[in-house]
Amino acid sequence: MKILHVLANISPSYGGTSKACTEMCRALASAGEEITIYTSNMDYPKGRLNVAVNTPIADDGYNVWHFPVQFPPYMISVEMAKALRDHVKEFNLVHIHGLYRFPQAVAAHYARRHDVPYIVQPHGVLDPFLFYGRRPIRKRVYEYMVELRNLNSAGAIQFTSEEEMNLAQPLGLRVPSIVVPLGLELSEYENLPRCGTFKDKYGLGDTKVILHMGRINFKKGLDILVRAFAQVAIPKEDIRLVLAGPDDGYGRQVSELLMQEGIEDKALFTSMLQGDDKLAALKDADIFALPSYSENFGVAVIEAMACGVPVVISNKVNIWREVQAGGAGLVTPCDAQKVAEAMLFLLNDEDSRRKMGRAGRALVRENYGWDSVVRDMLAAYQARVRKNTKR
Repeated sequence: MKILHVLANISPSYGGTSKACTEMCRALASAGEEITIYTSNMDYPKGRLNVAVNTPIADDGYNVWHFPVQFPPYMISVEMAKALRDHVKEFNLVHIHGLYRFPQAVAAHYARRHDVPYIVQPHGVLDPFLFYGRRPIRKRVYEYMVELRNLNSAGAIQFTSEEEMNLAQPLGLRVPSIVVPLGLELSEYENLPRCGTFKDKYGLGDTKVILHMGRINFKKGLDILVRAFAQVAIPKEDIRLVLAGPDDGYGRQVSELLMQEGIEDKALFTSMLQGDDKLAALKDADIFALPSYSENFGVAVIEAMACGVPVVISNKVNIWREVQAGGAGLVTPCDAQKVAEAMLFLLNDEDSRRKMGRAGRALVRENYGWDSVVRDMLAAYQARVRKNTKR
């Protein structure tokens, strides 16, 4: 099949959506599908990517078209609109990533005009906490006039977990829902760095490590994590909190919270870790913690489980049911006392940590390898194409 993926931006600086799209496209291309991406050349916060525009660039078996943007706040691109108008009919299906931006809206418009089936993957933005949040009237009008029409005209809405699908039910969408998770390239987690590599680099010695890996952002529940860690760090001297991720502007508040709790000397900020550095941190972690207030999927949780690390996550991380059912970690409400209790339990019980670590690896191998994810994604594509052909 010829499949077009459309998203507003593809730079790694934008985080989860761009990473999820590019890795999915690589896996689909490896499975023999003809994959193309339409995106912009925007690169937050630097400005614009240093790439050729309006021309295909080969990348990992698929082609990427970057289009220039005339109005960055809404990612408006006249050239992308023209390309979709002229070429969308050449594809069997369009896979739209995200909402609220010009590329997604214009892709849905031209897919309908040319009778090409499309799937929308909202990447968490249909959570009522976000969808019905405090927003200006003009954005609510846009939702009802544009986004809800785009959603209800889709061949399907692809959610990445049962929880994400359940959270969207109050919106009353009149379109089939499918659940296909995000995936990992499992081979990358088979040969991990030597144990102690991360601790040696940062002078952590034999201390226990509680690792948070993700953006330094209020949504991640870092205020909860700091207060919970304070309760753990007081009775346990040989422990450190590692915060690994890019600062979204919330780092100063986290530092102030650490000072207020008197534990700033027990916390380490590493900024974003990639490649072997990321794997080394996961290898040396005793617990992975993510007490988010809202988390669509949690790729970092899957990565931690792939490395055999037990996880402590909130019940606002949308894969919490799968983690709990798989015995791969502990799930808590967004409450510092409960998070502290969960971390203390695991720190005091090495057997439970090992058991949960093994369960996490098994859960990832069974459900989150790209081979199984691509199989399910292709089945969803084919079903939509067949249905559209029979009309």
